[in-house]
Amino acid sequence: MALKLSVLFFTPLLAGLLIYFLPEGRNRNYRLLLVFAGSYLFGITVVHILPELYRNNGEVELIGLFVLAGFFLQQLLEYFTSGIEHGHIHTQDHAHTHSHYHHQVSAIVLLLALCVHAFLEGAMLAQPATMGFNYDVNAILLGIALHRAPAAFALMTVLSFQLHSARKALPYLAVFSIAAPAGLLISTYLTEAEVLTTSGLTFLYALVSGNFLHISTTIVFESSPEHHFNARKLAVAIIGALAAVAVEYIL
Repeated sequence: MALKLSVLFFTPLLAGLLIYFLPEGRNRNYRLLLVFAGSYLFGITVVHILPELYRNNGEVELIGLFVLAGFFLQQLLEYFTSGIEHGHIHTQDHAHTHSHYHHQVSAIVLLLALCVHAFLEGAMLAQPATMGFNYDVNAILLGIALHRAPAAFALMTVLSFQLHSARKALPYLAVFSIAAPAGLLISTYLTEAEVLTTSGLTFLYALVSGNFLHISTTIVFESSPEHHFNARKLAVAIIGALAAVAVEYIL
């Protein structure tokens, strides 16, 4: 538990603080990291999470429905986040024309939407024993960490622009960093108190799996604007997918 909480909290916190050292935001290595993270997350969802969900639960139709619900829930969340959770950085110049009050409200709405997603991710790491012996929670934790790091960096980049100060954005980063650990703690408590049943937890996993499918495929597709072929990005994507396969079948 301590390891999971530490990774969930410190990964986005430290990644967000990189804004002080990399103020320019995007570069080629940053985009390649996104591609690797997206490909790994897609791979671990397809070869690890979904097979375990179907293997350990007889209500397969409901699992599919929750995966779909999670996919479209993520689409709804991205209406408010503009894709920050998969590393998108938007700092439109026209944002300067709005009032300071509007900036604060926009930042809060953005933070709330990101925290909903982060909370669900953390909740997914609770009680892995209910998923069976082969369910490797550390593989899921790695996938979450890989995509939360660029998300935190993107959050700090956008809020530093909106609020005209990286220091003013720090409280938002702190709240975002707490969201996933809070999801883990609360879901663990609800499971131990038998409020959240094994079936309920399974459907929660399915919901978050839908989130993962949306985020990961979006990252990979966005890495090739206008579908232009890029050998380097394709190679990184394949390496990310192979890493997920290695975690499932080798490690």
